[in-house]
Amino acid sequence: MSLPTRFELKPLSKMMHVPAISVLLLAAMHTSVQADQLIGESRTIGPHEMKNDWQLDHKSELTVNGARAGNILANDSKLNVNTGSRIEDIRATQGSTVNVDGATVESNHSIWGAVRLDDSAAIIRNSAIISHTTFGLQAYQSFNSDKGGIAQVFNSIIRGEKSGAIATGNAELHFNQNTVVEGTGADSDGVWLDGATATASQSSIIGGKNGVLFTNEAGSSDAGKLVLDNSSVEGRNGSAIVVEGHPGEEMEVEIDVRNGSTLTGGNGVLLEVNGGAQASMNVDSSRLKGDVIVEDGSTAHLNLENSSGLKGQLQNVTSLNVGNGSYWELTADSQVGALNLVDGTVIFGHTDAFYQLDLDSLDGNGTFVMGTDFANGITDFLNISGEANGSHSLLLAASGTEPVSPEAIRIVHTGGGDAQFSLAGDVVDVGAYSYGLKKDGTDWFLDPNNRVISPATRSVMALFNTAPTVWYGEATSLRTRMGELRFEPGQAGVWMRGYGNKYKVAESTGVGYNQNQQGFTLGADTPLADSQWLVGVMAGHSTSGLNLKRGTSGTVKSYYVGAYATWLDDESGLYFDAVAKLNRFHNESKVGLSDGTKSKGKYANTGGGLSAEFGRNIKLDDGYFVEPYAQLSTVVIQGANYNMKNGLHADGERTRSIMAKAGATVGRDIQLDSGSVLQPYLRAAMVHEFANNNKVAVNNHEFNNDLSGSRAEFGAGVAVKLSQNLQLHADLEHSSGGRVEQPWGANVGVRYSW
Repeated sequence: MSLPTRFELKPLSKMMHVPAISVLLLAAMHTSVQADQLIGESRTIGPHEMKNDWQLDHKSELTVNGARAGNILANDSKLNVNTGSRIEDIRATQGSTVNVDGATVESNHSIWGAVRLDDSAAIIRNSAIISHTTFGLQAYQSFNSDKGGIAQVFNSIIRGEKSGAIATGNAELHFNQNTVVEGTGADSDGVWLDGATATASQSSIIGGKNGVLFTNEAGSSDAGKLVLDNSSVEGRNGSAIVVEGHPGEEMEVEIDVRNGSTLTGGNGVLLEVNGGAQASMNVDSSRLKGDVIVEDGSTAHLNLENSSGLKGQLQNVTSLNVGNGSYWELTADSQVGALNLVDGTVIFGHTDAFYQLDLDSLDGNGTFVMGTDFANGITDFLNISGEANGSHSLLLAASGTEPVSPEAIRIVHTGGGDAQFSLAGDVVDVGAYSYGLKKDGTDWFLDPNNRVISPATRSVMALFNTAPTVWYGEATSLRTRMGELRFEPGQAGVWMRGYGNKYKVAESTGVGYNQNQQGFTLGADTPLADSQWLVGVMAGHSTSGLNLKRGTSGTVKSYYVGAYATWLDDESGLYFDAVAKLNRFHNESKVGLSDGTKSKGKYANTGGGLSAEFGRNIKLDDGYFVEPYAQLSTVVIQGANYNMKNGLHADGERTRSIMAKAGATVGRDIQLDSGSVLQPYLRAAMVHEFANNNKVAVNNHEFNNDLSGSRAEFGAGVAVKLSQNLQLHADLEHSSGGRVEQPWGANVGVRYSW
């Protein structure tokens, strides 16, 4: 970048004239205005004073109270400009002090700014300092002086056509309490620092082109410094901050960005370093957006700390430190010399764009958030040409699409060192499987030989697998009503059941999960003519929640109708019970992926089943009875296919279940004095599932839901006949087996007959 035109035409050395020459220039340009001079005197002027130019010498003091004045020159003197006063321009030299409060300084001077401080100090409050031609505020270090001008500005507006404010040498500019510093020209800077210092607290710096320009006059070794505290810098058409060095000349600047400060460049650049300059920028508790561009031969050192953030491209940055919960987010391919992470994070931009980060070296401990398009074999890539040390985590974006060839996707390359890279959560979810990481030489790849079923696949298999247990859980409430029917056989009635069940499917099945079900059933039945048959209808609803760990869950909402028939022979005790039930299932899964994101999918399907039970109630002495029984059930659930939002495709065949049960119930009828009958009982059975081939395809990978096997079932309950027309029932059960366990099941209900 070439130096600004104004810098070429007006070098600072030409602008720092000695006071005597300045006085002559001032007088020559304002011969039409009366000039008053104070020498070792004090004077106060008010609103009715004639507008004059003023020159103060030898510790004079001028106080302006609401008056108008032209050009005021203070040499080794004091100037007070108070509320309502209007001044054309002010120049202070030789250690003078200037106080401006509630006033306006508005200048059209062709050389000097509205307020110029040569080795002098100013306090400006609640005022407007405006130059329509040059600079609003100037602070200089004069030739052969060991100090520069110092300005403290509070709640004021500083504007200039070429630059809002300019400072050189040991000069200092301090902007506080909602001060706005603005360069109004199209090619202007907000603040121009030539080896000087500026601070901004709760203030704004705006340039027509660049926000802040750093330069350093040839031969000078002064270091520039900018401190921003809860403040903003904006370059409307250029960069937020430009550091413009001279080739072959040393130039160092230091930039501190603190407490929520912001940098905005109209060209998208927040820091630009040119001409062999060296810049160090510390970002503390602030979030920045924009690029850092460093010209070849220049250097830039960046430090992010205390939860700071930087989103942008870094070009040829010498070093970057990311610590204390801070992050850098790439927006394009970037180059950094030395990267040091202290619990910091580097984010490789948006998941649908892929970038390469080139480093000379890597140290510390941190996290790299990366994206990979496994279907097309492209990925973000961390390329370290030199040594990499420390322990680092790779948080790869999960995907539902299948990898072309996982072993061909290289994620990290190092030139050596003892760095250890690991996947966050140990795996990354890619399509139907979750993959681990492997090291091959100095490169790191996904390991195609180290994979497990992904959570998304587990959720798919669980949903397709859950429908039979949902169906059986709903049917249990119907089967356990037999005790009620024996109280008053042959009577019509209505009934209601509420139930809950918990199932645990073993991890050995490849899709371990917990299922919690709750629901209700309503039914009505009536005798069939004068026979021993009872026929009825029922309807109900249940909700089952699935927990598959690692943030993955599923929900099955079931709506059902059914019909049943029961035959009871009171003399022999024989009975037969048959149930037919039709279900509509609404299935939804929510998957917690390896990168911390979520995906979900849903579908609906239909299922139906039949259950038949045959048994005999054998009465014993003292009201005891034993009831052996056998049951056979079959369920068929419609197949379905659906897509999850992460791109995973699931296709399930029909799910079938064939289950046989054989057991016995032992109980006793206890006649109470009130006329009620209490019937407690215990139940034990063996259950066997025959179906072992329920296929599910995930991204064309075929899996088999196999829950076949035997389990033991135990139950206990009580039926109560409160009156001839009203019966109550409660039942608990438990089962355990190699593949499926039911820690508990419970149902309670009531039947009213007539």
